[in-house]
Amino acid sequence: MKPLALPCAALLLWLGLSSARTRSGPGLTHETGLSVRRTYSRAVRALPAADDPDTPPPMTAEASDLPTCLLCVCLTGSVYCEEVSPDMTTVPALPKETAYLYARFNKIQKIGNKDFADILTLKRIDLTGNLISEIEDGAFSKLSLLEELSLAENRLVKLPMLPAKLTTFNANFNRLKTRGVKANAFKKLSKLSNLYLSDNQLEAVPHIPENVRTLHLQNNNISDVSVDTFCRSNDTYYLRPRLTEIRLDGNPVVLSKNPDTFTCLNVLPVGQYRR
Repeated sequence: MKPLALPCAALLLWLGLSSARTRSGPGLTHETGLSVRRTYSRAVRALPAADDPDTPPPMTAEASDLPTCLLCVCLTGSVYCEEVSPDMTTVPALPKETAYLYARFNKIQKIGNKDFADILTLKRIDLTGNLISEIEDGAFSKLSLLEELSLAENRLVKLPMLPAKLTTFNANFNRLKTRGVKANAFKKLSKLSNLYLSDNQLEAVPHIPENVRTLHLQNNNISDVSVDTFCRSNDTYYLRPRLTEIRLDGNPVVLSKNPDTFTCLNVLPVGQYRR
């Protein structure tokens, strides 16, 4: 009799999905998707060796040779590729209807122009905790629906051009310096609400769009802020009521040096006001 291990693995996956739907309703959460992927991975690893001569040998193909959804979980527009084994070193091929990609904690090193060129439905990309040191300009240029992008905990020294509709951008814990962030990197992002650039090597505050509410710049090398950093020296009536959280702690800047620096804000930045 041929072993029934593979159908059992499929059954385990089906049971996991059914249970997830029961708990979470029609929309699966990010955590549920990751849990299901791990359940499936454990089931596959637990398959016994086949002793039937008609059973093909176990697959030994490299990760890049396998269809995306054998390495990841692909569910209703969401793709979960977290902590993939064998190591995932490039962005995987994605189904064209993908809206949410979670590829955290892998070993992806580079993002090229073609990686997302055909996935125009993407709304969220999370690549936290990879080894990304290079992103080609134009890699995200066609993603007109992209709202959330996380590149935290990578090795970036410069930022690429970003999609115009971003509402949240996270590049915490990289190696960014001011020369690696173009002067207009965020200027045209009129919908940007949350900007996270902490734990980098920035020497100055970049241009901050009007709609930003949360700005994290802690633990950089920022040594100076002026009236024009957040406000306007030529307009004493200018106000920025939306900007309600500014983190500048962990920088070598004394925020009380220029008293008029924050007159347009409703709140003072978190940081050092005395030497």
